[in-house]
Amino acid sequence: MPSALELAANLLVAGSIWLAARNSALTWWATIAGCALFGVLCYQHQLYADVVLQLFFIAAAVWGLFSWQSAQALPIRQLPGRYLLPYLTAALVIAALYGALLHFWTDAYAPFWDSLVLTLSVLAQLLLIRRYLQNWWCWLLVNSIAIPLYYHRGLELTAAFYALYWLNAAYGLWQWRHWLSSPAGAAGASVDKSVG
Repeated sequence: MPSALELAANLLVAGSIWLAARNSALTWWATIAGCALFGVLCYQHQLYADVVLQLFFIAAAVWGLFSWQSAQALPIRQLPGRYLLPYLTAALVIAALYGALLHFWTDAYAPFWDSLVLTLSVLAQLLLIRRYLQNWWCWLLVNSIAIPLYYHRGLELTAAFYALYWLNAAYGLWQWRHWLSSPAGAAGASVDKSVG
């Protein structure tokens, strides 16, 4: 039976992801609340890399809030291909190093997979803040790893929500591609600030 903490964390994060796909600045407020709750939940389940990830998400949400609401908010755009491979390589190397640290120095569960969720999520979040379309591809990969990780740790509800997050990331990818290819271009897909 899922706890009230797990349910509340997942509902807030699900809302934040849906709001991000809708290009709403309100996503960052929901992210802050949901990630604070997730940090506590992950600590209780010995997913220490995920605790660090939640702290990063909270800090990144503050940055995202100011970035998306500024007068110079960036348009939706593509990350130049020459940057993507180095970013992915860095995420994999850091995941391997952090996973080894957790493996040898803590009682962490699945430290390498947990670390991969951490580093790829950091990359995806940074791409989201900068409004690069490729953030959604990263989220699809993160969610594909996280679903079995959480399920095998006994967080079945969280695993189910991550399956929904996977679908939402696919929707976000479709929606942002649509805006990017529209006649007005990505500039026409300005951030919805009216609710933020």
